Amino acid sequence: MEHHADLIVIGAGQSGLATAALAPRHGFARTLVLEAADQVGGSWPRYYDSLTLFSPARYSSLPGMRFPGDGDRYPTRDEVVNYLRAYARRLDADIRTSTTVTSVLPRDGAWVVRADDGAEFTAGTVVAATGAFRSPYTPDAPGREEFAGRSLHAADYRSPEPFTGRRVVVVGGGNSAVQIAAELGAVAETTLASRRPIGWVKQRPLGRDVHWWFKRTGFDIAPLSRLLEKVPVSVLDDGRYRTALDAHDVERREMFTRLTPDGVVWADGPKEAVDAIIWATGYRLTYPYLSGSGALHADGRPRHHCGIATVPGLGFVGIEFQRSFSSNTLRGVGRDAAHVLSRLSRSR
Repeated sequence: MEHHADLIVIGAGQSGLATAALAPRHGFARTLVLEAADQVGGSWPRYYDSLTLFSPARYSSLPGMRFPGDGDRYPTRDEVVNYLRAYARRLDADIRTSTTVTSVLPRDGAWVVRADDGAEFTAGTVVAATGAFRSPYTPDAPGREEFAGRSLHAADYRSPEPFTGRRVVVVGGGNSAVQIAAELGAVAETTLASRRPIGWVKQRPLGRDVHWWFKRTGFDIAPLSRLLEKVPVSVLDDGRYRTALDAHDVERREMFTRLTPDGVVWADGPKEAVDAIIWATGYRLTYPYLSGSGALHADGRPRHHCGIATVPGLGFVGIEFQRSFSSNTLRGVGRDAAHVLSRLSRSR
């Protein structure tokens, strides 16, 4: 059976929900949201248990619905999940979960979207909003296949308890790597391995949260995407994470040169036995369902300008630095969604 909509949004995480919320303002009366998981929320429900936002609640809202509670607190993973699910219940959109999109192809001036259960949907406009957290990236480190210990991406890490008493190396220099290493240090002998020193940034310079400064200076929305992509990763901290790393003797070391069957070889020469490697090494954009659509480069990256695909009637929301520093954040996806919907509506 074929189902028709004005707009099909792929993904019901923060990007897809923000897009669906703004769709009616841009003339899309019938919006269909397709989500592979059995509930809305995107990647948020799968993050590690202790994850805490680095942006205060007052700077963590999607369009039209304030994040509840004290605006100065830093919400937890579960608070974000609950917020997204409450947000979805308010939307004037048809949201279908447990629907994995397998292909999006043009036909007769429209898009045909097929799901793995054989369902087929059509729309004049499609927004790919599966975001940047669909495909965990693990670098091809020398000896990785030989390593006999536990090796997992941060996407599969939940809590420190399974690593109690173990020797663990966390690879990465960003917020997630630091958060995970800080809590692992309390129960395991932990080292943080990165290619460059941690770029610490004060969470509250001059008594104001850094996001207040971002907003006041306009940095949050400045169109600096090409420049920002080259800026080294930084870690926001109000002091708690540096304190935790120091208290638990979590050492930061230069990235190891290779893995061995029972451990690592450090850059300065010595070998060390290791029980587990946790790769907090980020994600790569991937849109397998757009294969054959003409919207992807040969390596799978999307062909777009600020979220507008190079093929008509298709857009992207949820790409890091898509238009600004705050793209692909709770506070920023709404601006990107509005831009993309405005452009797509004009070309209908």
